[in-house]
Amino acid sequence: MHHEIERRVALRFHEESVEAETHVNISAIRRDDGCLWLAGDETATVERMHVAGGEHPDSYGEQRTFGLSDLIPLPGPADEEADIEGLGLDGDWLWAVGSHSLVRKKVKPKHDDTKAAKRLAKVRDEANRHIVARLAVERDGGGPPRLVREASDGRRSAVLGARRRDSLTEALAEDPHLSPFLRIPAKDNGIDVEGIAVKGENLFLGLRGPVLRGWAVLLEITPVEGTEEGELALGKFGGSRYRKHFLDLGGLGIRDLCPHGDDLLVLAGPSMDLDGPVRLHRWQGAAKSEAPEVVRSAQLPVELDLPHGAGDDHAEGISVVSESDGDKLFVVYDSPAAHRVATEHVVLGDVFTLP
Repeated sequence: MHHEIERRVALRFHEESVEAETHVNISAIRRDDGCLWLAGDETATVERMHVAGGEHPDSYGEQRTFGLSDLIPLPGPADEEADIEGLGLDGDWLWAVGSHSLVRKKVKPKHDDTKAAKRLAKVRDEANRHIVARLAVERDGGGPPRLVREASDGRRSAVLGARRRDSLTEALAEDPHLSPFLRIPAKDNGIDVEGIAVKGENLFLGLRGPVLRGWAVLLEITPVEGTEEGELALGKFGGSRYRKHFLDLGGLGIRDLCPHGDDLLVLAGPSMDLDGPVRLHRWQGAAKSEAPEVVRSAQLPVELDLPHGAGDDHAEGISVVSESDGDKLFVVYDSPAAHRVATEHVVLGDVFTLP
């Protein structure tokens, strides 16, 4: 069921992003009016690119970087990465979610056995990863939309997890399904949030890990204004501060989410450090779910089988793009293969026709 790529789209990055390697670590995208919001997982920034080209945008450029620390109070240092793994758009709000994960050190070819084993024992926990940010988009007609701390109509950017005790991570500390995984790093099947989608007043958060006996986990939260300016808190669902859904994605975890009408498009890939398979599922009627659900495979048809490389080309970000001949799926890749890096500053994404 591999689907043909309809066309490729160029993303043109500026010098600082190439130096920060954002261009080869893209983890989230969301198409907006005439522009594209994107984020990499190695910085604490959100990027905006402008659409160039006619009816079919063939490239995005004029990149502008917005630092999260200029918009919201961060729990960690301003330059510490937030590992943004998902972006969601709701009118004049852009939502960004950190991975909420621990990180185990990588082994590189230059490390001898002792050093390699030592590195594999090192796990770090960075505060900025444990955030869900609501960023105010200013659209004043004088140019492309931009992210601001406070918009002209009084809306303010704010964050869940400005202090660790108020974070989603803390709320999960007693969870019967998820608490054991809070101490396990991402890519080891530990907690790893990798997608966000807006559902009315609520947010869906997709977990790459853990996958529980083959079931992927989707959390639903309802952020409300916190006690301090610029801070959000978790609102209530009955007696809990979140709702859990379990999805049968054939043993895969969630790599990204994107709403499509009342449905939810779910990008599925391995929770562990593996290449594939990578598939796009559709949870039909997800926007109408009103209770925790166990969503079986029949409700999650596979729409597309996506390409993946060997050790590279991992589909990480999806966004629906409406074009004159129908809705398309725009896909960007983490660790892009060499054929995707057109020049030092240009990386190629793929556009697929949605069935």
